[in-house]
Amino acid sequence: MNNIFIQLAIILGLSSFLGYGVVKFKLPLLIAYLIGGLLIATTAIFDPRASEVLHFLPEIGIAFVLFLVGMELDLREIKSLGKPILLAGTLQIIITTITGSTVAKLLGFGSLESWYLGVGLAFSSTILVIKLLIDKKDVGALYGKLAVGILLLEDLLAVLLLVMLTVSTSIFGLGFQQAFPYLTLVFKAALLFVLALSLSRFILPTIFKAVAKQNELLFITALAWCFIYISFAIFLGFSVVIGAFLAGVALANSPFHYQIQGKVKPLREFFVALFFVYLGTRVDFTEIGKIYPLILIFTGYTLVVKPTIFLLILGSFGFRKHTMFQTALSLTHISEFSLILLLVGFQFGVVSQSALTVIALSAVLSMIIASVVITHSNRLYRKFKNFLSFFERKNYKHFLETSSHDQKNLTGHIIVIGARKVGGEIVKLLKREKIPQIVLDFNPYQVEALTEEKIPVLYGDMGDPEVLDGLDLPNARLIISTSASLEDNLLLLEELKSRHINIPAIIRADTADDAKDLYKAGADFVIIPEILAGDFLVEKLKDHLNSGEFFKDRGKVELERLSKKTLAWE
Repeated sequence: MNNIFIQLAIILGLSSFLGYGVVKFKLPLLIAYLIGGLLIATTAIFDPRASEVLHFLPEIGIAFVLFLVGMELDLREIKSLGKPILLAGTLQIIITTITGSTVAKLLGFGSLESWYLGVGLAFSSTILVIKLLIDKKDVGALYGKLAVGILLLEDLLAVLLLVMLTVSTSIFGLGFQQAFPYLTLVFKAALLFVLALSLSRFILPTIFKAVAKQNELLFITALAWCFIYISFAIFLGFSVVIGAFLAGVALANSPFHYQIQGKVKPLREFFVALFFVYLGTRVDFTEIGKIYPLILIFTGYTLVVKPTIFLLILGSFGFRKHTMFQTALSLTHISEFSLILLLVGFQFGVVSQSALTVIALSAVLSMIIASVVITHSNRLYRKFKNFLSFFERKNYKHFLETSSHDQKNLTGHIIVIGARKVGGEIVKLLKREKIPQIVLDFNPYQVEALTEEKIPVLYGDMGDPEVLDGLDLPNARLIISTSASLEDNLLLLEELKSRHINIPAIIRADTADDAKDLYKAGADFVIIPEILAGDFLVEKLKDHLNSGEFFKDRGKVELERLSKKTLAWE
């Protein structure tokens, strides 16, 4: 069973079979991958620890996911959320480390081993959260930005921790790192960050403009840039996660980043599946009888105590309970980094196989549960929203959570959810026609641009019922949602029904099946971008097929539109 093709056939066949069952129950595919890994480990179809497939390929999935996320994020947004990210991430790690190590010591583990277990409990999985945020199309939501920011901070602290544990000689052979490990780490981190921004501004635009005329060459060049920068990050002692993320950030303002994303996404799905199968194979059941109490305690801690810590800290910054809840829920699990940390301790002889198994099984179990609760987070929020009011700060809201319009002045208005691409063109049309409108968007710089245009706008996520209150739904005459999230759109329609608001609802869907679900839920008209594109082309051909005037210099017009990051307000 050492043949790479046989191993791939087993892994992908098992993932596909389990995935079919998981999707039937409307659960995330990650669960199928993790269970597939558990089955491979327990049945010993092949030795996962000696598998070349599971040794090299999963890390490529991590690289692709973080590369794409880097292209989606605006560093200005992370900057505006710097204090809550720094405080929430750091305090949670400190509290969880102390609590986890105390529990482990009470259950009979050694002092140093208990500290390893406590630290392992403190970190959450960047790859898991980002994958689920991408599936939910919530990477750009406020809670998505907070969660990603906290996770990246944890990754940086994880690198620092590994440096403390495994200080090596200088990469230049000068011994400088051995003498001044932390100063060297700060210097290398600054170099990595500044170099990415400098290349983004002065070098990369020229390179990608030169190769953009050929799609295949653009794709290969993007991959080359991604792996070159990851290699540079590894050379400096950082993780794949940090290198891939910064490589993506460097292309965030590129006019070609949509084309790059479209090409990389299919590859990402393949390698990410392998990554989670790999995580499932890390579990060893031989000593589970001795350690199951700690596994249950650790898993319970991640589901209850860790989110409570985040709720308390984020509440002090004035975030709404929906934002706090979604952020906290996104971090209710144990990271794959914890396995790496415990493996380092195992190699040093200070961590036992039992402790390693505790973290491995707790991580997999917590990831399976987290995948379910994060996927259904909006419905869970509705059950707990009254209880969550306890964590909100009274008489104060974070500036990103405040409304930028006076809702009392509008009546008979149109509500537009999402001001990018299609939504942005609708907003411009309504402004030209002087039709009253309110826009809901979760991009703070979209909100800022709309405010400058004197267009009533509200910052927030339509999954939050309190945000919907700010749209003055009873006085509206039409609502248009350009959001790509099926769950959010279904919840919007459910909210309209529960409030007995009978206004036409135009909703976006990505597939015909999604459109059917939306119509059944009460949508009046569902737009599917691919079908609309075909209808648009047919109309243009009808009008201009016999005349070449429309197509004269059309390329220049379209290139000018495509040169912008979006077709809307950014």
